[in-house]
Amino acid sequence: MNKTERLLAIVMELQRSKLRTANELAEILGVSLRTIYRDVQALSESGVPIRGETGLGYSLMEGYFLPPVSFTVEEAVSLLLGADFIEKRFDPTFRASAYSSRRKIEAILSRPIREETHRIQGSIRLLQKNELVTKTREKVNLGIIREAMLEGKKILFTYHKRIAESDGSRITMRTVSPYGLAHDEQNGWLLLAYCDLREDIRHFKVSRISDLTVTSDTFQTPEHFNLQAYQPRDTRNIRVCALFNAEIADKVDEANNYYMETAEFKGDSYHVTFRVRQPEELLSWILGWGADVVVTEPESFKIRVREEIEKMKERY
Repeated sequence: MNKTERLLAIVMELQRSKLRTANELAEILGVSLRTIYRDVQALSESGVPIRGETGLGYSLMEGYFLPPVSFTVEEAVSLLLGADFIEKRFDPTFRASAYSSRRKIEAILSRPIREETHRIQGSIRLLQKNELVTKTREKVNLGIIREAMLEGKKILFTYHKRIAESDGSRITMRTVSPYGLAHDEQNGWLLLAYCDLREDIRHFKVSRISDLTVTSDTFQTPEHFNLQAYQPRDTRNIRVCALFNAEIADKVDEANNYYMETAEFKGDSYHVTFRVRQPEELLSWILGWGADVVVTEPESFKIRVREEIEKMKERY
């Protein structure tokens, strides 16, 4: 951090807090006390109204703030919530940058705006599922994947599939060219990559990736590939129908299953249709509704559900 950046950081820190001691400023900026004393003097000489109170610390004169940008309360809340989201969902590098950005945003807000922003922030909380897993495997993987994308390097990893292959295996090794990352509220972080094994673009849930390494092999993202405009091919060609107890229709809707296509009341039942790549993708979800659901088609899936129920009965 050069002197100009340091002087700006001191002003922003004093804007953010009513009072800061020289020791606190030195610790925050990672410099000596003597440097802080010199910087504060330089700021005072340049016209910044810094007050020094013996035994208490430094503060800015009431009403003074540095306004490189002005924000409304709503704008400030939006930016700070965005920084909070990044701190919770990204890898350590972006998390540190988000933390730094949040402190800078808070520093340039006038006191009334900052206090109102903090009040509103206190009434909003971003929740995340599987927080422990997200903090470990997913965040570590995100950092490695970002590094590989920046360097144009392929990655090698073990992938743990939710649905087993035809041979019963759920674990595969993949070498891919990472094209981009996307975040989905239901699935979390997804890696979009060209898979050498499948010779096509595939999607991988980042939390299901393990033993991730960056290889020495390079790749180039095709010029025609645009992550923002990319739409995956819909390969869900199998139709599954089920009748739910009408009393739990609202719960079925709230579950917002990715494969759900239509839903309507028929008599005293709630008729729902799904489109899937393979019925196994719905098995655990259907079983979770217990006696409140009956699969009507296809017949092969009805038999599969019945077989799973028989296995469950044996265990009990």
